[in-house]
Amino acid sequence: MALRYWRFAQSYYVKDHRPTGSLPVIRVALRYLRDCYGHTPVADFGPLALEALQLRMVGDDLSRSTVNGQIACIRRAFRWGVAKQLVPGAVLQALQALPGLRKARTPAREPEPVGPVSDEVVEATLPHMPAVVADMVRLQRWTGCRPVEVCILRPCDVDTAGAVWRYRPESHKTEHHGRERVVFLGPKAQDVLRPYLLREKTMYCFVPAESERKRRAEVHERRRTPLSCGNRPGTNQRRRPKRFPGDHYTTASYRRAIDRAVELANRRAAQDAEARGEEPPASLPSWSPNQLRHTAATEIRQRFGLEAAQTALADAAGPPAPACDTNWTRRCPRPPARRSDGLSGS
Repeated sequence: MALRYWRFAQSYYVKDHRPTGSLPVIRVALRYLRDCYGHTPVADFGPLALEALQLRMVGDDLSRSTVNGQIACIRRAFRWGVAKQLVPGAVLQALQALPGLRKARTPAREPEPVGPVSDEVVEATLPHMPAVVADMVRLQRWTGCRPVEVCILRPCDVDTAGAVWRYRPESHKTEHHGRERVVFLGPKAQDVLRPYLLREKTMYCFVPAESERKRRAEVHERRRTPLSCGNRPGTNQRRRPKRFPGDHYTTASYRRAIDRAVELANRRAAQDAEARGEEPPASLPSWSPNQLRHTAATEIRQRFGLEAAQTALADAAGPPAPACDTNWTRRCPRPPARRSDGLSGS
């Protein structure tokens, strides 16, 4: 049953012809199920067996929320098995009786909450980022959108009519629930985005290849060695690199670029302090793009209330959003998928 469910999941949990983030979670859950009960008939698998898996995950130092998520994946696998007449319905009903791990009532460790990143940390990191990545950070900070929504932004998805622009992502997290996603762009976000709209409507705004070209141009401007000596521009590149800059950033390459900027900022601060004979300053903490969303949500909530923050970040529960405005009809096809691995510094 686990093998058949995995084959189903590989074809079901796909978005824009790419696997979603649910597949790694399902793989880990099914691995626990296979290792412990791979040769057990499905009719003999009950709440005690599921509880044994739960305790083993806790013993492997998985956090409480992670354990609950893995157990939920196993229940979904058995629910699918019932629908395919592979599992008796009584088995699924019995598995529902096992409660999830409750906070402060289990030995499982509690995960550290993801909080906002301070604007001071962000401002200290921005000078060490490539220009394109820095603009992505600024845009996400002013809008509170998700990292993937910044990565896939295109000019054809932005309605520039009116004082407040509207960005409707071509693909978003809750579209399979029939919801519409609208990101509102105010004056600060418009100033960041305006130069990137002067390109083909179907091209992505933030392109790793452009970022890499700008980075190399900046390095060349800081060059002190005469062109007649040393390496000529472009001669020290690999002939067959393993990775190429793609046509848009992914959430993984976006986060890697931020991580490299934090490391560079800390290294240069330590070098400057050493040159002055001073004690090295406190290191900047590592932060992720999702924390920018938390920062925007915290600011909106403090100024306008919880409901405004939920509405702005599309986290409010309720019925699906109404259809798009009929005055805004500029939609365009998604370009074919290409490799999106960035180069160093892109």
